[in-house]
Amino acid sequence: MRSELPVLYTSRLILREIEQSDMFDMYEYATSPLVGPQAGWEPHISLAHTREIINMFRRKPVVGQLGVYAVVLKDTKKMIGTVELHTYTKEFKAELGYTISPAYWGKGYAVEASRAVISWGFHKLDLKRIECSAFTTNEQSQRVCEKLGLTFEGIRRKGYQLYDKTIHDLSCYAITDDEFFQRLKQGEW
Repeated sequence: MRSELPVLYTSRLILREIEQSDMFDMYEYATSPLVGPQAGWEPHISLAHTREIINMFRRKPVVGQLGVYAVVLKDTKKMIGTVELHTYTKEFKAELGYTISPAYWGKGYAVEASRAVISWGFHKLDLKRIECSAFTTNEQSQRVCEKLGLTFEGIRRKGYQLYDKTIHDLSCYAITDDEFFQRLKQGEW
C-alpha cells in the first residue's frame, strides 16, 4: 500500500513526492560525475535509467519506507534535487539523504530542504534520532551537516562500498529528538 508524502513548504522551496514528470530535470544533474559518486550512486547513463530510479523511489512506501521528496524551486517550479529520510524505522530513527544539482550548489538549498524534512521527522513521525553520513572526502556534504547542527559522531572506517566496488570511510552525524526540541525552544531552529 502506498502512502503519499505530505507536501512541505519552505521560503524558497516546495518539497513533494517525486514524480515521473521530474525525469528530465533529474537526468540533467544525475548524469554529472560531480553528483552521484559523491552520494554513493553511479551517474545516470540514460533517460531510461533515470525513469527506473524514479520508479524505485516511488516504490519505497510499498516496502515500508517513506518515499523521496523532489526539491522544487517555488518561483520556477524546476526540480533541482531530492531529499529523503531513508532507512526508516518507525518511531525510532531514519537517515537523511539529499542531492542538489551542481547548478544550484552554494545557495543553501540542501540545508533548507533538509531542515524541513528533519522537522517533519521529529514533529510528525515521532523519530528519536536522525542520522546523516557523508564520505570523508565530501566536504560540501559535511558542511551541510554542520549547518544543520547535527553532531559529529565519528568516522565509520570502510563504512560504504560504492557501485564501482571501492570502499570509503564515512563521516557520521546525527541529531536526537531532545536536541532538536531544545534548539527549537531556544529559537535556534
